[in-house]
Amino acid sequence: MGKEFFVKIADILKEKMTFSFEIFPPKEEKPLGPLQEVLGKLQGFNPDFISCTYGAGGTNRGRSLEICDSILKMGMQCLTNFTCIGNDRASILKFIGEYRDIGIENIMALRGDFPPGSDRTNGDFEHSDALIAFLKENFHNISLGCACYPEMHIQCGSLEQDIAHLKIKQNNGAEFAISQLCFDVDEFSRWLVKARKAGITMPIIAGIMPVLSAEGCKRMTLSNGCSIPKELARILGKYGENLEDFKKAGKEYTVNLLYRYINAGFNGMHIFTLNKYDDVADIVKMSGIRLETKRS
Repeated sequence: MGKEFFVKIADILKEKMTFSFEIFPPKEEKPLGPLQEVLGKLQGFNPDFISCTYGAGGTNRGRSLEICDSILKMGMQCLTNFTCIGNDRASILKFIGEYRDIGIENIMALRGDFPPGSDRTNGDFEHSDALIAFLKENFHNISLGCACYPEMHIQCGSLEQDIAHLKIKQNNGAEFAISQLCFDVDEFSRWLVKARKAGITMPIIAGIMPVLSAEGCKRMTLSNGCSIPKELARILGKYGENLEDFKKAGKEYTVNLLYRYINAGFNGMHIFTLNKYDDVADIVKMSGIRLETKRS
């Protein structure tokens, strides 16, 4: 596969609104086959890229490399997550070099979740802005993404402080940002106005968490400090005890969420798939955002 195939996400965002998916590697003892099957199906929606995360505390990094390689070999653009957790400068150069060797041009630079029982990264960098600066200095040609938090990072002191940190990430070399899940489009839109006023010019991609189960929805919002708007609260109250009815209503809610983000002027839609194809495929087909093509 020639190097001309690999495209920087920052360059795609200059041309259009992107549509993409996020997946995560299975645990070490689990086979890769099921996830590779999901990837093959997601390929049918012709995503602009697929991002690959890895486990809390930096686990499953090796499997991440395998999955990223699979994504590229399927002919799709790949964005790999990379965190500060447990990484000193030497290991960062080594691991990023391994990603570059398989053709990765796009890196999502994150702090990452602290290891269990620790309140530090146990690496050379405590925050993603320093990691971004280090990557930019040592790998000039990669396209760097970062995270943003429309309802403020749960560990941050204020929204203004959080936006200032995002501005530092941009100053240090970040070229686009993907948001944490946010079900409140109005709140996200107000955040975007503040961010632009603060001088944040890079494209902002909305991270979309499909609403598929009541317990999953409540767990994700509580763990990330996100709000539940009244439309979603009504679905939780009306269908929370009925799994199938909740999933049906949740899919419809997610489709409308996609429409609202498109109308709000965000630069891309990034669906957190949780490695589930059927439910995500239903949402994409219902929305009409991408037509599915069958691959031979």
